[in-house]
Amino acid sequence: MEYALKVTELTKIIQKHTILDKVNLAVPVGASIGIVGRNGSGKSMLFKAVCGLILPTSGSIEVWGKKVGTNGKFPQDTGILIESPGFLPQYSGYGNLSMLASIQNKIKRPEIEAAIVQVGLDPTDKRPIRKYSMGMKQRLGIAQALMEKPRLLILDEPMNGLDAKGVIDMRNILQHLREQNGITLILTSHHKDDIDALCDTVYDMDNGVLTPSIA
Repeated sequence: MEYALKVTELTKIIQKHTILDKVNLAVPVGASIGIVGRNGSGKSMLFKAVCGLILPTSGSIEVWGKKVGTNGKFPQDTGILIESPGFLPQYSGYGNLSMLASIQNKIKRPEIEAAIVQVGLDPTDKRPIRKYSMGMKQRLGIAQALMEKPRLLILDEPMNGLDAKGVIDMRNILQHLREQNGITLILTSHHKDDIDALCDTVYDMDNGVLTPSIA
């Protein structure tokens, strides 16, 4: 079986406090995994480790068969949204995504604009990000995660700040990507409806310990 992600005995200790405690997770290609847990349980820290933003104290992470955290780069073919999207407030939505796209230089204007349209925003909107609503910023964050057409999508509370219509729109987008593109999805959400609609397998995170959900 081919795996998009393999986490093995992952531990992260910060100032003698164990944030992640021997986490093991194997995500087959095409799977949709939900991770639930209260704030501070370790979900976002796990995602940061998977994306190479923090180095583990011990254990290992592989994304698409390549070890994460050895070259200082994000894992390949992976779209990421962790916590609240961070954009430069003085630039437009398109301007922000264009700058982010230039890091890997894999896509150009048409792909960036298509991603913005996909999440229900206007790529020609010249307003700076500081004038965006919370929901618009969240939509743009999802567009950033989608724009390079990743095979693995890692989303931390993607529905935060969205109104009811926005939540339905995002669920439909993610379901379409799963069904039509075979994308692998790893998702956290405080809303059970999101998990039920989008995830095949659910894990609980509590005090840095990840276990299969029995609910």
